[in-house]
Amino acid sequence: MYAVVMFIALVLFTFFPCVADDERDFTCFQAAAPYSPALDIGSDMAIVYGVNRTFSERVAEWRKQGYAVGMMTGISWGDYGDYYVTEEGFKKEEVQTTKTGRLYMHGHSETVGYNVPSPAYVRYIKKKVEPAVDAGVRAIFLEEPEYWAETGWSEAFKAEWQRFYGEPWVPPDSSVDAQYHAGKLKYNLYFEALREVKEHIKARAAEQGKTIECHVPTHSLINYAHWRIVSPMSSLMELQAMDGYIAQVWTGTSRTPNVYRGVRKERTFETAFLEYGQMLSMVRPTGRKVWFLADPIEDNPNYSWNNYKYNYECTIIASLMWPEVSRYEVMPWPSRIFQGTYPKVDMDASSGEREGIPAEYATQLLAVINALNDMNQSEVTRLSGTEGIGVVVSDSMMFQRAAPHPSDKDLGSFYGLALPLVKAGIPVEPAQLETITTPGAFDHHKLLLLTYEGQKPLRPDYHEALAAWVRGGGLLLYVDDGSDPYHNVREWWNEHGGNDAVAGDDLLERLEVDGALTDVPQSVGDGFVMIINASPRKLQQEENGAKTICDAVEAMLTRKKIPLEKQHYLGVKRGPYLAASVLDESVSDAPLVIEGNFIDIFDPVLPVTNKRVLAENERALLYDMDWPKKNGVTAKVLAAAARIRNEQVKDGVLSFTMRGPENTTGRARILLPNAPTAVNTMPEIMMEQDWQESSGTLWLSFPNGAKKITVTIAFETAGF
Repeated sequence: MYAVVMFIALVLFTFFPCVADDERDFTCFQAAAPYSPALDIGSDMAIVYGVNRTFSERVAEWRKQGYAVGMMTGISWGDYGDYYVTEEGFKKEEVQTTKTGRLYMHGHSETVGYNVPSPAYVRYIKKKVEPAVDAGVRAIFLEEPEYWAETGWSEAFKAEWQRFYGEPWVPPDSSVDAQYHAGKLKYNLYFEALREVKEHIKARAAEQGKTIECHVPTHSLINYAHWRIVSPMSSLMELQAMDGYIAQVWTGTSRTPNVYRGVRKERTFETAFLEYGQMLSMVRPTGRKVWFLADPIEDNPNYSWNNYKYNYECTIIASLMWPEVSRYEVMPWPSRIFQGTYPKVDMDASSGEREGIPAEYATQLLAVINALNDMNQSEVTRLSGTEGIGVVVSDSMMFQRAAPHPSDKDLGSFYGLALPLVKAGIPVEPAQLETITTPGAFDHHKLLLLTYEGQKPLRPDYHEALAAWVRGGGLLLYVDDGSDPYHNVREWWNEHGGNDAVAGDDLLERLEVDGALTDVPQSVGDGFVMIINASPRKLQQEENGAKTICDAVEAMLTRKKIPLEKQHYLGVKRGPYLAASVLDESVSDAPLVIEGNFIDIFDPVLPVTNKRVLAENERALLYDMDWPKKNGVTAKVLAAAARIRNEQVKDGVLSFTMRGPENTTGRARILLPNAPTAVNTMPEIMMEQDWQESSGTLWLSFPNGAKKITVTIAFETAGF
């Protein structure tokens, strides 16, 4: 039995569908490169990037190696030079353009920009994806529908403004009203573009008797707002042809600094935790698919290997904190991970010394990936503080990010409410406002924190649903001082500029509460509302701002006799897997002691440990060796730095297959009822073995070779 010092556990049971091996899509990766033995990481699906003259060949190569195959390409940018460069010249009128005339080009390209999705461009993308449909890929992923907040001056955008609003274009920076409505238009443009392309994909597939899923890989709403990008986000759930998302959360997004108690710094784990939670919140009410992505490196090639490793562990553990999700994009671009070079372990780019992936980091990654393939667990235990608390987010937070009055650059309207709770070990969830009209969408929330600073309600029926949720017993904490200038944009809550109402007035009126009565819970049906006349972005700058939020949350929970339970870590048990992260800037600086019988999956040696001590800002992923025994399993591969499949136990023999990329070291820790009498492989490979009597496990170390190795282990059955 394991014992975790200083936690209160709540057992939840989450049931996942059983999926046959040949239908699995729980893990995937995206690759522009053709198949190579060095990239053979053994996930369920290889997503082939880009449709060009080599596309069919690349699809065939990955299929030959046993992978299900998808296709991915960009929707707002891509290898589309043939579209932009014509005999008439470069189509700069369709590239997202700033006030100064700067064209937003993708990366360092001179021929591919971030597009304004004109009708001609949408027709082009439809033709571009047709070969993927014809090749019968399992799914098509149209990634990153992105429109930059500071753009809006291109001729194509001006034409779309006239069509959408029925009035002449005005410069987006001419007023907050213009900027807000420029954001709404950008939001709609990629919604419509994706609607058309997805419907085309589905129709073409149906004509051929095929079924193809359509997904959108996208950064989180939190990151897009922080980075000043507009994307259709939750609105895509309205599309019948939309099957789900890949949540593109990784070091590059999650290391974006934010402010807590006046200190601005990187908080990768906490940010990733909130980003993943927002993506789940968008999808949960629909029952559609979502994959959580993590990247062992990131787009910036100039960090050290140690830096990449630290931040990768932050994001992996953050992703595991949401046990309703068991699908993962285990990495993008395996070629840049296993074949690229980066600054040495403790160096930075200025040293000029670069190297390929350290062997032990490669082994660690493979062990984590194999564990991710096994995260579809039905038995879940939360190791956290008070659950059921949400911070309301709206897609409209992307509409307030540019001149003339951009919202707080540190996204304080969100982090000022969310970070005080996360730092107290409370698994707060970003609650997507646009889903609230879906029956049951907010049923798992006990308390919601809401501000209309930095975001606004897109429709009045959200307020009707929110008021009904409160009357049904919900607790609502409204934190807003009305100072956000975007309250005055021409929208439904002020009769399109006909009065001076702010966005929250309509909600408070529906709730029938006194808007002037602050800091006191007011009864509404079976629920309560409390108003705090304060700015979240200002609270995040104050030493006591976090306490203000936590005290108000505690006061509200007290109305329902719910204790506010705080702790200095977040954790979860998913079947045999235990993931934990100890927080800094928290309620305690004491270490977290985890005792039991575990395999340390983050350690590439896969050692057995009876005690794991985590200090501030440290994390662990452990395999509970007592779990299979409690479930009647006496022979099993518990952890491995290779993909394990086809496990069987029969007549005193454990057999399985394993596979991993060439030029990496594979390891395995295997539970057996007795010492092995024989270990054989087909084909034969060199293998180091060590039987550990105290743990009842066989440890193996071997070279991965990008081929299926069948392993058979015989053992004595006496007493078995």
